[in-house]
Amino acid sequence: MSQATISEVINGFDLDRLGQTIHAIQQNPILATFQFRATNLWITGGHNRSAIQGFYGAGQEDTLRTQPFILDADKPPVLLGEDHGADPVEYVLHALAADLTTSLVYHAAARGIRIESVESRLEGDLDLQGFLGLSDTIRRGYKQIRVHFTIKSDATADQLKELATFSPVHDIVSNPVPVEISIAAQPTS
Repeated sequence: MSQATISEVINGFDLDRLGQTIHAIQQNPILATFQFRATNLWITGGHNRSAIQGFYGAGQEDTLRTQPFILDADKPPVLLGEDHGADPVEYVLHALAADLTTSLVYHAAARGIRIESVESRLEGDLDLQGFLGLSDTIRRGYKQIRVHFTIKSDATADQLKELATFSPVHDIVSNPVPVEISIAAQPTS
């Protein structure tokens, strides 16, 4: 009769699997290299649609996602859109909220910190004068984002704030990331 192994789960994460993942990456750092992808198709006006499915990670192409995640984006009517989806700048807030939360919970679990609940509210300030080309001194994107968390945990606010800083999306929006744009222009018919 074999003895069953009981793994500790904290904040929904299996600590044995987390430890195995960390150990595997320490032994073979190439496993830490990921490439995420999205495709996008313009529909009309401000409405466009992205599909997210495949990615490369842990040394191989992912084959588990059989269907893509579909994300519609548009502008609200006040910005000449038809509200077929969230504004792209709102998706940035969603990505930041989701990744700050996930990073915080992952790293808390790794440190044995139990979290009972996490809620957040984000606000981003944007001035359209930059986007519209009316001013070259006003940034086109957010000039500031504020994140307000309410977290039920035995950890201190300072401990929790430090855990959230591991977020890749926080790093992306806080530091310049090179973006290369290539365009294959095709004549209209």
